[in-house]
Amino acid sequence: MQSLDDLRRVIRRIETRRPPGAAARPVEAILGGEIQDTGAGPLLVVRREYPLAHAHGRAPLAPAFAAPLPLLAALARAEAPATDGRGLLFLDTETTGLAGGTGTYAFLVGAGWREADRFVVAQYFLRDLDEEPALLAALAPVLERAGGLVTFNGTGFDLPLLETRFVLARRRWPGLLPHLDLLRPARRVFAPSLADCRLATLEREVIGLERDDDVPGALIPSLYFDFLRTRRAAPLARVFEHNRQDVLSLVALLGWFGRALEHHEELGAAELAGLGRLWEPVDLARGLGCYRGALAAGLAGDAAHGVRLRLAAWEKRRRAWDEAHALWTDAARHDERRAGFDPRPWEELAKL
Repeated sequence: MQSLDDLRRVIRRIETRRPPGAAARPVEAILGGEIQDTGAGPLLVVRREYPLAHAHGRAPLAPAFAAPLPLLAALARAEAPATDGRGLLFLDTETTGLAGGTGTYAFLVGAGWREADRFVVAQYFLRDLDEEPALLAALAPVLERAGGLVTFNGTGFDLPLLETRFVLARRRWPGLLPHLDLLRPARRVFAPSLADCRLATLEREVIGLERDDDVPGALIPSLYFDFLRTRRAAPLARVFEHNRQDVLSLVALLGWFGRALEHHEELGAAELAGLGRLWEPVDLARGLGCYRGALAAGLAGDAAHGVRLRLAAWEKRRRAWDEAHALWTDAARHDERRAGFDPRPWEELAKL
């Protein structure tokens, strides 16, 4: 007796069957991949390689693999990878929905890692939902050999979703690895100076990448369902490119953070202020040094006002009254240039 899942698969194949006529090009030919035998069934895998000198926007890939990972992990309040950058796995998923839950599939998983002097992006794709066992079988050894994971919002979305898929398939989840979610440090550094901290915004403003003809992430599930219904693979080429660009952006952003931590002199005023927020909970002296550097570099507006108040609060705590007085005075004097009145510096000056 057939199971309900078997009947659903038969119905889906009947619904998507092409009428008689010329044979369609195979999906792997359209998307530029190959069918691999995973031991749990066939799976389409698309592989691309990039030299480490490849520029993603204005950011080469190589600096990511020299980033001070234990330091960055401490600043991001994450577990440090148990290896150097050569063992990192950069991970991004495209899914059938954005809400997560047991009904959401990861139909495309992009995984990137370093091989010698190249960076490899492998993309694992479900030509049909019943190929998920093959995808999980292909992904498991990739996760098992990694020394750590790098994602963007992987804590809140990608990793819980993948773990759910492994558990539902009654497979051991191999992703219990040290994990660096770049959304966390990005928010601390860039939230006050950028409109938002979406990956597309960071690409444009931080690494100088403008995507051409990019497919909006919100449309990706519908494009995949269109493929399941019509078997037309050509529109998915943009989805694969979107996913590849996401993986490359993880590498570029990790490299940016690595350089920023070690070469403050290359940063602008707003970036220095953001780096101060990253350092402050971990190394107060370095955090305050970044704040002072940001003011010296010409930080202005609300950002400068906030930095002056933070510096003054720390000077007050250590009873450095002259330094605190100077900062509150500057904050009060510059307050008239802001949109709203802030009584805090005036209140502190009145207490002295």
